[in-house]
Amino acid sequence: MENQDDLRAIKAQYEVPADLGACHTAVIEEYVIEGHVPANAIRRVLRERPRIRGLAVPGMPAGSPGMEAPGRPAEPYRIFMFDKGRTVGVFGTGSGSKVGKDL
Repeated sequence: MENQDDLRAIKAQYEVPADLGACHTAVIEEYVIEGHVPANAIRRVLRERPRIRGLAVPGMPAGSPGMEAPGRPAEPYRIFMFDKGRTVGVFGTGSGSKVGKDL
């Protein structure tokens, strides 16, 4: 693991679309994970091996993994797939600790 203060070069290297940017970027095997992506979505992508570059949860939705706060309601959010610098679809949805049935 390597921590970086400026992730712009990392995001550019791994072709994370600008509109999907978030505060965290990780590489797991050949997939890029951008933002607060739920662990079950990561496990699913590693199991199914879709032909994408990665998954992203843009911003910091309240209630997403790592963004839980007592008394703060969870926001619904989408888990996007991306490839070669562009969004290619929705991989799943989430709301707090609950993740959509499609995961």
